[in-house]
Amino acid sequence: MPAAVVLLSGGLDSTTALAVAQSRGFVCHALTVKYGQLHEVELAAAARVAARFGAIHRVVTVDLGTIARSALTSADVAVPKDRSLAEIGAPGDVPSTYVPARNTVLLALALAWAESIDARDLFVGVNVLDASGYPDCRPAFVHAFEALAQVATRTGGFHVHAPLIELTKAQIVALGMSLGVDYAMTHSCYAPIGDGACGRCDACQLRRKGFAEAGVSDPTRYAMLAPWCAVTTTTGTTR
Repeated sequence: MPAAVVLLSGGLDSTTALAVAQSRGFVCHALTVKYGQLHEVELAAAARVAARFGAIHRVVTVDLGTIARSALTSADVAVPKDRSLAEIGAPGDVPSTYVPARNTVLLALALAWAESIDARDLFVGVNVLDASGYPDCRPAFVHAFEALAQVATRTGGFHVHAPLIELTKAQIVALGMSLGVDYAMTHSCYAPIGDGACGRCDACQLRRKGFAEAGVSDPTRYAMLAPWCAVTTTTGTTR
């Protein structure tokens, strides 16, 4: 069975990407990066997910927080909360939760591990729909990194898989459910309260929207709900 390196943050998207990689017959090596994020609850989630999938798991520390300012790495930068879905998905919007060049760094680390274990496949759970316009979540970025991998390594021949890149959050939830993902293991919140979710940041709102539109019960424990909190779905209205 071929090996693949999967970037695993412990969130909904990366967990689904791991499930996809495993369903395609890869022996999964899950890479979690401690990049200076303020809240380590996601690291615990990544460990749970990796164990549940039986993936070979490694945690690497690269402290981007010392050089890359973001609401996720700098305590003095506010996490956006209570934004409407229109605001979250506004064209050209790059919120303060964007970590400069994070996915470039993380994929470079995944590439190093992949070449070391003679793997040629990398999986990343980036997504361009139903989310803010992070520049390193676009198809152009994935294609450019894959091209870089061919000339930046001794062997070349790498493929960067982004199986969720053009799916909505609802489609991602549905895909994960079809693959047996237990989303209660995952963590998406940008501003957690203890080991629970705030319910008000962009990530919480998109997660709620995804479960509601997929007609699937959201197992997340939210501290509160943002003001827009009604989501109309094909199965009714969730509040």
